[in-house]
Amino acid sequence: MERLDEAAAYSLPGPGVTRLYASEEHRRLLPLLSSWMRCAGLEPELDAVGNLVGRCPRALAGEPALILGSHQDSVIEGGKYDGMLGVAMPLLALEALREEGREPNCAVEVVAFGDEEGVRFPFTLVGSRALAGTLDPKVLGGEDEEGVTLREALARLGADTSRLAEVTRDPERVLGYVEVHIEQGPVLENEGLALGVVTALTGIERHRVRVSGKADHAGTTPMEDRRDALVGASAMVLEADSLLRRLGSLVGVIGQLSVRPGAVNVIPSEVEFTLELRSPEPEKRLAGRREILAALADIAKERGLEMTTGLNYEAEGVACAEWLIQALEQACRQEGQPTRRLFSGAGHDGLAMHDLTDIGMLFLRCRDGLSHHPDEAITADDAEAGTRVIMRLLDNMAGTP
Repeated sequence: MERLDEAAAYSLPGPGVTRLYASEEHRRLLPLLSSWMRCAGLEPELDAVGNLVGRCPRALAGEPALILGSHQDSVIEGGKYDGMLGVAMPLLALEALREEGREPNCAVEVVAFGDEEGVRFPFTLVGSRALAGTLDPKVLGGEDEEGVTLREALARLGADTSRLAEVTRDPERVLGYVEVHIEQGPVLENEGLALGVVTALTGIERHRVRVSGKADHAGTTPMEDRRDALVGASAMVLEADSLLRRLGSLVGVIGQLSVRPGAVNVIPSEVEFTLELRSPEPEKRLAGRREILAALADIAKERGLEMTTGLNYEAEGVACAEWLIQALEQACRQEGQPTRRLFSGAGHDGLAMHDLTDIGMLFLRCRDGLSHHPDEAITADDAEAGTRVIMRLLDNMAGTP
């Protein structure tokens, strides 16, 4: 818990934790994470996309390794446990084993992924996609809101993007991927359980919607003659929310909205907003997409507005490997921890790592199911239970099933 408090200090000023990918806060955090890795007996290395990778001697020698880890970045004003828990906990588990004179029964790597949240740049899962070999090098030219390219940001971080091809892993040298994460939901707390074993990760898609009207003088243009992009976009937001409540097996959010020209006495001419949809069932997500976008187009037509949409991110849901589910359940039983299987409604690096290897995931109870918020909280007892389960998993892990 002290380590997680310490990591949370590497943040922009303000509530919670704001540590964006390839930012100055990210750069300043790396020496701390490197010190944790060395305490765990791992050799740290910053790769071409800003992942900090710690390898044990057996992994450095080329043995197939179990990869554990999670992400370093946060949302804006997020919590201190989302992502960082899955970096700190396996490192502490390895350090504890080392202090007891024990070694894991397989080669181990711990990866602190640079990007999972997708807040700063218009893409996400950059670090895990690079490991899986599915990252399009063109993303290095993508820009943040200040016009800084990812390539430039990574250079400031100290990453050598010319070595991008070296990040991709050989599937034959990876045993599997395991991530520890707060649940980000209320199921475990409602059932009085500290830990849960994940069965699958949700599918996610993100759209950018542009609504165009006509700017004009707010004092001289009659109400009936206006083509107000913001009024139209507001109707779209309400309609999308109404449909999401009705459709079922689908959740979504409009989380960003920008207005132009943004003057107090000018009718808005253009609005851009994001639309994110999530569902474990691809057919329901796609059907929901069609219905929502059609409804938004109807609103634009009724109000004399133009609307364009673009799909800028899509990841299908993936299943966790049964052998890793059972391995995590066995480790929980050995540590006297009752557990249950549950689905993840959030996306994680496992969505990308699934293209490389089998994935498994352990959830930790969080207070009120709250996440992406400064009040995100876990208990020390639950953190200890999770650490001991990971220690037991490493004791049990002798190779692929």
